[in-house]
Amino acid sequence: MVVALALVFLGLVLAWWFSAGNADPHRTLPELVVADYLGDSNTLRGNTYKITGTVEESLAWSPDGGRLIAVATDGGILPVLVTADFNGMNIQKEQKLVLVVEVDEKGILRTRGVDKA
Repeated sequence: MVVALALVFLGLVLAWWFSAGNADPHRTLPELVVADYLGDSNTLRGNTYKITGTVEESLAWSPDGGRLIAVATDGGILPVLVTADFNGMNIQKEQKLVLVVEVDEKGILRTRGVDKA
């Protein structure tokens, strides 16, 4: 009986351990390679990526279009258009974010998801 309880406990601990390691809901998305984007964003059009970085500056804002921010990543600084869908979210300078972005037909990075890191 003690062995059975120990095995159940071990199973629960292992399940918790593996689920805690996969807490990132965007783990299946590829990280955007900044050098590739800056080199030729047209080759990445239509693709969705994950960006992890820090807000450097708020560049522009429009109630209909959203806000343009500069995001510092390990590979450099990227301009990201945070669409109007996220106008209710408080995004501040030096805040760490995980952004799900799509490269649109003009090469602009448009948010599909925004999470605070």
